Amino acid sequence: METTLCWVGIGLWVYGWVLRRFIRLSRIEEHPRWLTIEHTLFFIGVGVLLGSLLHSLFNPQQPLETVMVGGGVAGGLLGIWQGWRRSRRPEDRHRTLLADVEWIDTSSSAVLLAAFIMYFVVQAFQIPSGSMRETLREGDHLFVNKFIYGIRIPWTYKRVWQFRPIERGQVIVFLCPPPALSPLERARHLKKDFIKRAIGLPGDRIEIRMKQVWINGQPLREPYVHFRDPRAAPREPLSDSPEAYQRIWEEGRLVERAGLSVRDNFGPVTVPPGCYFVMGDNRDGSFDSRFWGPLSERYLKGKAWVLYWPLTRVKIIR
Repeated sequence: METTLCWVGIGLWVYGWVLRRFIRLSRIEEHPRWLTIEHTLFFIGVGVLLGSLLHSLFNPQQPLETVMVGGGVAGGLLGIWQGWRRSRRPEDRHRTLLADVEWIDTSSSAVLLAAFIMYFVVQAFQIPSGSMRETLREGDHLFVNKFIYGIRIPWTYKRVWQFRPIERGQVIVFLCPPPALSPLERARHLKKDFIKRAIGLPGDRIEIRMKQVWINGQPLREPYVHFRDPRAAPREPLSDSPEAYQRIWEEGRLVERAGLSVRDNFGPVTVPPGCYFVMGDNRDGSFDSRFWGPLSERYLKGKAWVLYWPLTRVKIIR
């Protein structure tokens, strides 16, 4: 979303620059047809921007591109109607041009600032599924602290200036790794965010025995965990050696080989360097590291910070 806003802001700024030069070179207000075209293009940009913001706030199921195109079409129709109406009177043409230029300058600055904040500082996020129940529920809105684990260099996965490392038990938001996507989603280059709890840190040895998580030979106390199925799926032999099991898990192929059996009896595996073992609090309804493997820190987005909606459940997320 922040990348889309950045490009929208740059597009608005370029359009404003071109429009100002065009105004200097030609008395556009004397040509009603050109004024209508300019006003229509301006409203198309506004429609695309509003579509992006609504998608961010309400997280509809349809792709972002669909919402942006719909906003652009609606804005274009409104721009055509308003441009035609205002271009009929000469005294309205100049005022319309000045107002459009001013709004373009204001909008591009605001959008670029919002993109900067969302990319580096804090971003809104909506819970897409029930994998974190009862800590977080479907539809909850929260803010994600994006700089606490380091500032990501734009258009790369590299991070600098890490303020604090990930600690066990923290709720984190991350870009869905490729093994967690379906073949169709990978073919479409789909990107979506997950939210889980960091259970295992680099170097930890993780094992699950009858739903109980063990880390480095010690049972993990988890007051936040929720089970909806009292039954435990039996362990199934998946490989001839621990090394083969580790390799299958790291490659994200465990879900193909094991299915539901790893939900309640898993491992042992060792979390690779630069990776984490993440799980949903709703253990029987979470698609997580048990199935698709370790989470590389390159996909990390930030730490879940504050639940701000609904108002009856506002809280600091722990």
